[in-house]
Amino acid sequence: MRINSREELDIARNQAKEAMKAEQYRVLICAGTGCLAGGSEKIYNKLLSLAKENGQAVNVSVEFGEGIAHDSDGSCPVNAGIKKSGCHGFCEMGPLVRIEPLGILYIKVKEEDCDEIFEKTILGGEVIERLLYSMNGVSYKAQEDIPFYAKQTRLVLKNCGHIDSEHISEYFAVDGYSALEKALFEMTPEEVINCIYDSELRGRGGGGFQTGYKWKQVARQAEKQRYVVCNGDEGDPGAFMDRSVMEGDPHKMIEGMIIAGYAVGAQEGYIYVRAEYPLAIKRLKIAIAQAEEAGILGENILGSGYSFKLHINRGAGAFVCGEGSALTASIEGERGMPRTKPPRTVEQGLFGKPTVLNNVETYANVPMIITNGAEWYKGIGTEKSPGTKAFAVTGSIKNTGLIEVPMGTTLREIVYDIGGGIKNDKEFKAVQIGGPSGGCLIGTDLDLPLDFDSLKKRGAMIGSGGLVIMDEDTCMVEVARFFMNFTQNESCGKCIPCREGTKRMLEILEEIVAGNGTLEMLDMLEELGKAITDTSLCGLGKSAALPVLSTLRTFRDEYVEHVVDKKCRTGVCKSLCQITIDPEKCKGCSKCARNCPVSAIEGQIKTPFTIDQSKCIKCGACLENCPFGAISRG
Repeated sequence: MRINSREELDIARNQAKEAMKAEQYRVLICAGTGCLAGGSEKIYNKLLSLAKENGQAVNVSVEFGEGIAHDSDGSCPVNAGIKKSGCHGFCEMGPLVRIEPLGILYIKVKEEDCDEIFEKTILGGEVIERLLYSMNGVSYKAQEDIPFYAKQTRLVLKNCGHIDSEHISEYFAVDGYSALEKALFEMTPEEVINCIYDSELRGRGGGGFQTGYKWKQVARQAEKQRYVVCNGDEGDPGAFMDRSVMEGDPHKMIEGMIIAGYAVGAQEGYIYVRAEYPLAIKRLKIAIAQAEEAGILGENILGSGYSFKLHINRGAGAFVCGEGSALTASIEGERGMPRTKPPRTVEQGLFGKPTVLNNVETYANVPMIITNGAEWYKGIGTEKSPGTKAFAVTGSIKNTGLIEVPMGTTLREIVYDIGGGIKNDKEFKAVQIGGPSGGCLIGTDLDLPLDFDSLKKRGAMIGSGGLVIMDEDTCMVEVARFFMNFTQNESCGKCIPCREGTKRMLEILEEIVAGNGTLEMLDMLEELGKAITDTSLCGLGKSAALPVLSTLRTFRDEYVEHVVDKKCRTGVCKSLCQITIDPEKCKGCSKCARNCPVSAIEGQIKTPFTIDQSKCIKCGACLENCPFGAISRG
C-alpha cells in the first residue's frame, strides 16, 4: 500500500510495531551467507514445519504481521514469528538462532536440535543450556551478555540479526525511514549537508575522506543533473561488512542514499554490487521493490514532491572497481579502469555528471546522524574519527566474525576482549589491516587506537575494515607474497608502475620463498615499493606495496633468514624446510618410502628409514602417510 504522507508513514510504523509486539516469541534464524552455508535454511524449514504441525499450540507468523492474532476461541496460546534474519556477526558459532524477547542466542544449532528448541523454548519458555555460548565455565543466556557482543557498540549493525530484512514492515517497526521523513519535511537540502558535514563522518570505504565535504562539492556544481552511487563492491579478502548490511538491513543503506540524493539534488542512484554477492543482490532487489510500492522510492516520495529512483548494477569482481572512476566506468558499460584526475568524481563522475560516491557503511551511518544530530555522533569515537567502524575479524582468532566498535578502540580490545584471544592459545604475531591495500601491525601496536590518523602514522590504513589475525606460526614473507599476488592479479594494467612494478615485486618474493633470494633483493623490494606508491595512477597502485613495505620494516629478520640462512622459521615455505625422520619414533614400516613420488626415502623394514635430501622435493607425502608421527618439517 502506497504511503502518501508523513501521517500515513506514522500509521504504518505503529501498525508494524503492534504486529511485532503481538509476537510472544520471535525466532530469528540467521540467514546470512555464512550461516546459510552451515545449514541454517534447514533449521528454518524444520522450525516452520514443527510450528505448522502444532497449529493448536502455536500461531505461526512468517510474513510480517500475518496470522498474529489469537483465534476467537483462544485455541492458539502461543504467537510465534519464525523469521530469517541477517548476519548476527558471531560467525565462528553459527548457525545461530536468537529467540526474543528472551534474548537467548543458541549457537552451532543443527537440524536435529529443532524439536528440542520448539518443545522446550517456544512452547515451554525453557532455556537449553547445551546450546548456549559458554566460556571459562560460564554459560551466557542473553546474547548481549556474551563478551563478543558486550564489548561492541552496534549502531550500523544494530538491526542485523534482529529483523527480517525481506519485509519493509520490520524496518518500519524499528522506526525505519524516520530520518528520511525528518530530512524531507523538516530540513532543507543545505541543512542536511551541514548536519553531515558537522558530524565529521568520514568515508568507511578506505581513505576516510570527509563525507559532508564531498556532498558540499557536488551540491555547488553548476550542472543540475547529479547522481548518488553506492560502492558495494567490497573486494578485500576476508572482508564482509558491507555484504552483511546489504543482506541484513538493506533499507538503512537505501534510506541513507535517498537522504544523500535529496541533499545534493540528485534524482537517481546506483548501487554497485559484486556479482559474488547473490544474496545481497536478491535482498536489495526485494527492498527496492517494496520501497517503491510503499512510496519510499520513485515519484513524489511520501508526498514531499521529491523523486528518487534507485538501480542495481552487478560488477564482475574486479578489485580495481572499488576505485571511484573505475566503478563509474563499469556502471557505464566500459572497462573498469581509473582515469587521471582532475576532474574528480564530484565534478564529473557517472555519465560525466557530478556524483556522490560513498560505500555501504557510510550511507548506513547517515540516518542515525540525521535523527540524533551531529553532536551526538561526535560524542562517539575519537575527535578526528567520530562514530563506529565495522570490522570483519578473521584468521587465527578464537571468535571470528563481524564486529562494530567505536573508532579509537585498541587492537588489544578487539583481539583479546571481543575475539577471545589467539586460537590454541598461541602467541599473537601480527594483524593485516585494510586488506591488500593495508599494512601490518605487530605486538607493540596492540594498544594503538584504530582510527584513520593513528594508522596512517604507522604506515597502515583501516581500508574497508578487514582484520586478518596471524599467530606465531605465520610466515610474514609468505603473507606479503600472498597479498602481492592478489594485487598483481587485480591490477587493471593501465599504468606502468602498477602493472610492471607489482609483477616484478611478486617475482622477487616468489624467488625468496623458493630459496633463491639475496640481500640485494630486499633493497630492490623497498625501492620498487616506494616507486609504485609514489607514481601509480590510482589508490590501488598507491597502496599495492604496503603489505610488503610494512612487513619488511617490522619483520626484516624473517626476510634475512629466508635469503641468508635459507630458512623459514615457521615451516610454511616448503623450499626452505627440511623434512626429517626421527629415528627414535620410526618403526621401519616403510609406508613413507612407498608413498614418496621421487624415491627419496631409503631403509630396511623394522629399522629407521632416512631421507636423501638431494632427492627430496618437500611435497609432504611422507608426512601425511606416517602413522607414528616420526616425520617432521623444519
